[in-house]
Amino acid sequence: MAASQVESGSPERQRPAHAPARHPAVPRPKIGVVLANLGTPDGTDYWSMRRYLNEFLSDKRVVDYPSWKWQPLLQLIILTRRPFKSGEAYRSIWNKEKDESPLLTITRDQTRKLAEALRQRHGERVLVDFCMRYGNPSTDSVLRRMQAAGCDRILFFPLYPQYASPTTATANDHAFRSLMKLKWQPALRTVPAYFEHPAYLEALANSVRDKYAAADTPPEVLVASYHGVPKRFLLEGDPYHCQCQKTTRLLRERLGWEEDAIQTAFQSQFGPEEWVGPQTVDHVAELARQGKKHIAVISPAFAADCVETLEEINEEIRDSFLAAGGERFTYIPCLNDRDDHIQALLAIAENELGGWLS
Repeated sequence: MAASQVESGSPERQRPAHAPARHPAVPRPKIGVVLANLGTPDGTDYWSMRRYLNEFLSDKRVVDYPSWKWQPLLQLIILTRRPFKSGEAYRSIWNKEKDESPLLTITRDQTRKLAEALRQRHGERVLVDFCMRYGNPSTDSVLRRMQAAGCDRILFFPLYPQYASPTTATANDHAFRSLMKLKWQPALRTVPAYFEHPAYLEALANSVRDKYAAADTPPEVLVASYHGVPKRFLLEGDPYHCQCQKTTRLLRERLGWEEDAIQTAFQSQFGPEEWVGPQTVDHVAELARQGKKHIAVISPAFAADCVETLEEINEEIRDSFLAAGGERFTYIPCLNDRDDHIQALLAIAENELGGWLS
């Protein structure tokens, strides 16, 4: 794995102002920015997948059933079978050149580009790194590395435009749990949901315009597919479903399209509960049965392409549309490390760093 910005060299050290001459040098104070994404297995083999899935599916924010009921089912049934299926899905999209998941590759590229943008505007005062909620690099290791490099203030940036308990909240939970282990905690700020930020919406709109401009004939419908959550979460106050619906509306307005030109759907349902819908895999098949021959799918909730987009959307959901009579399926990639996306992340970060950079 390529070294992060924080690991690239020993931190600059100095004796604190007004300290006695024999006082040891300490790292020069810096500001840290940590991009946080969902996570990735270290490999596609059974045990790598099992470790990753166990950490992910044992998170109470993800599956909030009582442990006495859920853990026996998870350990004795799900984790004996699911790693094989998940490993196959990851192998189909794995970055074989770097022997890592695309999510890891893309998040590292985003971090490098954001670091350079912040360096150009603020010099060497800001260090940028990234972590994963599940898998490596872990949140705990990155925050400790930031502190060792002299960061006494850290902006924690979950890469989830829409807030959800199983994504944004669990990432923040883990960051604060890491701080609980430190004798001297750095000050920590968290970035709120940015689903209606103009720069994020413009980057989304640009990605649609670019893909449509490159097509021989434009798709008849654009489906905005978001990761699903149980309907119970919505009823219990999680704003995710509402923020997804608003993202779709704001994207449509920015593109200047008619209301039925973009439709919202949700993917990745599992378990017996009722989930928010419609389900993307079923919705695209219904569009085909209605006579739609060419559709496009975009994933506004994902900041980087991953197994849910590259395998689930671009393989499973594509197959569902084509099997139902559709003819052309266009996948619009996540914003990844597009320049306009990096500029959006920069604008959001600088706003949340207000007062620290002055």
